[in-house]
Amino acid sequence: MTGPRLSLTEMARRVARDIPDGAYVNLGIGMPTLVGDVVSPDKEIVFHSENGILGMGPAPAPGEGDPELINAGKQPVTLVPGGSYFHHTDSFMMMRGGHIDVTVLGGFQVSERGDLANWATDEVGHPPAVGGAMDLAVGAKRVLVLMTHTTKDGRPKILHQCTFPLTAAAVVDRIYTELAVIDVVPDGLVVREMVAGLSRDELQARTGARLGYADDVVPLDPGQG
Repeated sequence: MTGPRLSLTEMARRVARDIPDGAYVNLGIGMPTLVGDVVSPDKEIVFHSENGILGMGPAPAPGEGDPELINAGKQPVTLVPGGSYFHHTDSFMMMRGGHIDVTVLGGFQVSERGDLANWATDEVGHPPAVGGAMDLAVGAKRVLVLMTHTTKDGRPKILHQCTFPLTAAAVVDRIYTELAVIDVVPDGLVVREMVAGLSRDELQARTGARLGYADDVVPLDPGQG
C-alpha cells in the first residue's frame, strides 16, 4: 500500500496516548507489545502478562534480557520495582474477573459491530493460535485493537461481517490502524482521526464496512509522533 500512513511506532504511540494513568493493561502478542515501549514517562501504567506477570516493564537492551523473564509471546521483558510473578491460573482469574482495565489486541478482522477475529485465518501455513485473547476480549473493561488496515495483498480487515472464526462478538471499543482511529458505536463505525493527506474516499475504498465520520475528525501526521 502506498500513500501517507503511520509507522508501527507511531501507531503504538497513538494507542498509548489513550491509556489512562493508573490503568492495569494487558498487551496482546505481536504489534500490541510495542505499546509498552512508548508509554509516556509521566504515566504509571501496570502491565499484565497472561503467563503470570504484573508490573511488566519494557523490553531489555539487546543481550541484557533474562531468559526466564518473558511475556506471553516469549519475548524478553523487564520487571518494574514492585512487580510480581504468579500462577497461570491466577493470571486468568484476573482477566476473567474484570480486573484488567484495558487490553490492546491484534486483529485479523474486525466487524462494524465490534466482532473480533484474531486466532485463525484461511491461510495455509498460518496455524490457528487459540490463546488468552478470548478471555481478555470478554473480561477486560475496554478492548482496543491495533492492526494494519488491510492485509498484505490489500484486502480490507475492517468488514461488515467477519469471515474468520470469532474470538468474541461485539467487544471492540476502538480500532487503530496506520490510516485511522475508528470507534465502534451502536450505529456502526465512526472515524475519529485519519492520516493527513488521505481522502475519505480513499479510506472507504480500503475498508469493507461503511464508515461514518465525527464532526471534528482530527488529522494524524505521519512523522510527527
